[in-house]
Amino acid sequence: MRLERKCRVGILILAFWLMFGFYVGGGREPVTSAPPAPSNFVPCFMLPGEADFCGEAAPLSSSDVFERFDREFTLVTQSHAQVYLWLKRKERYFPWVEALLARMGLPGDLKYVAVAESDLTPHAVSRVGACGPWQFMTETAGRFGMQCNSALDDRYDFEKSATAAFQYLKHLHDIFHSWTLAAAAYNCGENRLAAAMKLDKSSSYYDLVLPLETERYVFRILAIKEVMENPEKYGYYLPKGSGYPPLLFDSVQVSLPGPMPIIVAAQSAGVTYRDIKMLNTELISDVIPAGDLAVRVPQGRAKQFEKGVAAWKSAYKPAVVVHQVLRGETLDSIARHYNATRAQLCQWNHIAGKKVRIGQKLKIHR
Repeated sequence: MRLERKCRVGILILAFWLMFGFYVGGGREPVTSAPPAPSNFVPCFMLPGEADFCGEAAPLSSSDVFERFDREFTLVTQSHAQVYLWLKRKERYFPWVEALLARMGLPGDLKYVAVAESDLTPHAVSRVGACGPWQFMTETAGRFGMQCNSALDDRYDFEKSATAAFQYLKHLHDIFHSWTLAAAAYNCGENRLAAAMKLDKSSSYYDLVLPLETERYVFRILAIKEVMENPEKYGYYLPKGSGYPPLLFDSVQVSLPGPMPIIVAAQSAGVTYRDIKMLNTELISDVIPAGDLAVRVPQGRAKQFEKGVAAWKSAYKPAVVVHQVLRGETLDSIARHYNATRAQLCQWNHIAGKKVRIGQKLKIHR
């Protein structure tokens, strides 16, 4: 009995040592291989031996960093449907994004920010109001020249928002001198990151105490990068031709005297309302707003669309409504309400400044 009890105690000690022994010394070496599991098991993939974002290596020898990366890596490798959608959308968007990054002289890894932010979907909206494939808040979008009103929201335009996102990331890199910190600041804001760096007295993302979403953010990007660059290693195989093809369109510059109904624009081009909305994701109402802008139409429909716009303009007669300014209203808020711009309100009402007074009557061309 004593011998049996001693054996049991010995087995328990050995099991405890095998489970927790790797914590001795405060670090560990990443496990890069393991015996194959039975074929009827859900596969478990080991972390890669190294990982980097824009050439900046993650310190995987740290147990804390290893486990934080392992969490995101496990979630990504097991998200089968989502990974396949990434791989399909990648073929539509990545060639253009990679070319843009090359022109701007920026690291190619920045393209994975859009995957982490929106799964490469133009219409993404977060719970806090960030919109589009690069998830801009309204204020930040304005800083980088994007319009956001009730008729037009450039945050949903993949090309405009990508350009703004890379300008913002470059700006953040200029501040923090690290692409990893730039990505973290993109998620939580530069002021929040700077405050954490000051409080924690550290310039390493991996040592900072940040909002949970930001603490996971770079690790999620690292996991996305690893799987999207090595899909077959993790059991993903996308047959040739299964990805989504690039969108083919003609871009037509128009100058509209008033809001043009999208259904009229579509009929003039001989296409559907949905065709116009899908190619112009920044158009968030039922009209193309007045002013100068580029409209995308299905490839080969440009001339027909131009003729239709010309015919519509020749028959256009603006309806003028009068708006009386209420307390708290501004030129911007009034313009948004009428799918117009502040510049148009100023032009229609011969306003030189930026202010309006309570009770003032404004002419609105519709």
